Amino acid sequence: QVQLVESGGDLVQPGGSLRLSCAASGFTFSRYAMSWYRQAPGKERELVAAITSTGSITNYADSVKGRFTISRNNGKNTMYLQMNSLKPEDTAVYYCYTNMGPKKDYWGQGTQVTVSS
Repeated sequence: QVQLVESGGDLVQPGGSLRLSCAASGFTFSRYAMSWYRQAPGKERELVAAITSTGSITNYADSVKGRFTISRNNGKNTMYLQMNSLKPEDTAVYYCYTNMGPKKDYWGQGTQVTVSS
C-alpha cells in the first residue's frame, strides 16, 4: 500500500535550518508529482512547495520563496524540503502529499517543526 513517511522535524531557533525528508513506498515514486503542506495550530493546511515527477519544475508559496527548497531523489524514492532562515511563523506540522487520480489523495503522518528561541 502507499506509504509516505516524513522525518526531520525538530525544535530550531529563528534563523536556523532544517531538512525534512519524505520516504515513499508502495507506488512508482518517479511517476508522480509530490508536495509539501503544513498546518499551524488553528489554521488551515496550506501548500508550501510542489515538485513535478522528474523534479524539473518546482513551485513555492510566496511566504517561503527564497528560503525553502524542494527536491527529490527518484532513485531513493525520497522527497526533501530544505528550510533555511526559519521564522517563528514557519512553526507547523509538515505533511508529504501526492495525488494519483480522482479520490486518490495520500498524506503522510506529519512531522513537527517548531521555530522558537
